[in-house]
Amino acid sequence: MVRGVLLAGIVALSLGGCARPVGDFGRAQPSFTHDALLPAIGKGRADLAGEPVSRFNQTDAERDMHNRIWRFLVSPRTVDWSYDFATEMRRTRLGPDLSTEFGVHRYYRFLQRTEFASSPVRYHRIDEDIVDDLNTLPSTFAAVCAVIEVDRQRQVALRAVGGSDGKLRGDTEARRIENQVSIGWFAAALRYRAESYSYALDHLLVETPHEEGRLVDRRLQLLAPYVRWAGMGEFCQTAAVSAGVHKGDVRGRVLMSPPSEGPYRK
Repeated sequence: MVRGVLLAGIVALSLGGCARPVGDFGRAQPSFTHDALLPAIGKGRADLAGEPVSRFNQTDAERDMHNRIWRFLVSPRTVDWSYDFATEMRRTRLGPDLSTEFGVHRYYRFLQRTEFASSPVRYHRIDEDIVDDLNTLPSTFAAVCAVIEVDRQRQVALRAVGGSDGKLRGDTEARRIENQVSIGWFAAALRYRAESYSYALDHLLVETPHEEGRLVDRRLQLLAPYVRWAGMGEFCQTAAVSAGVHKGDVRGRVLMSPPSEGPYRK
């Protein structure tokens, strides 16, 4: 039975296209196949497998969070960096978690194999990708925080009605677990991105050394606090997130400048 449901999901995914459509800033766009059909099939598979499945409708906050974190789970600009097909299978609960197989070398391999006009452009590409992340992280953190608050409000409302309805209590807990899984997935994806950027920078500094590496290193230092906050589940400190970086989070790489300038830290 479970195998049949999984097969149906794969067929639907292949007919509807592998990639989930995205719009501005990489946020997911509405799609019947990816927003209704595949999740319904996936929930059926998860239910048959005894996994937590909530029958609640999504709140606007939950929908917004899922749409915003999507750009961190896939990599449409870099071919197969994050296994986009496998990621969509996992999101719709039709496939296993393959994120442990996402080697940090994949992003560097993409940069290495892609023809650019000049070698410094590879550094600029890393910089652009990190800046795209930095520009969307504050709003993504705020969206995650809003969902955490929704789950808290559900618990308050459940206690107010006595919590005697077993189905209502079960759906509430299942939705909390589903949300926590998605939030944890986002935190892991963000860490994977940061580690991939760092790996690529380290290897490019050996392969094609350029002063542009200093800029990328500074960007990584700006990204580091978000990775740390996400790993600790600290999404609701909006003032700290908006302010930017705690100095000293990441030690900068040290390179040698031209002889007339002496050592410099990027």
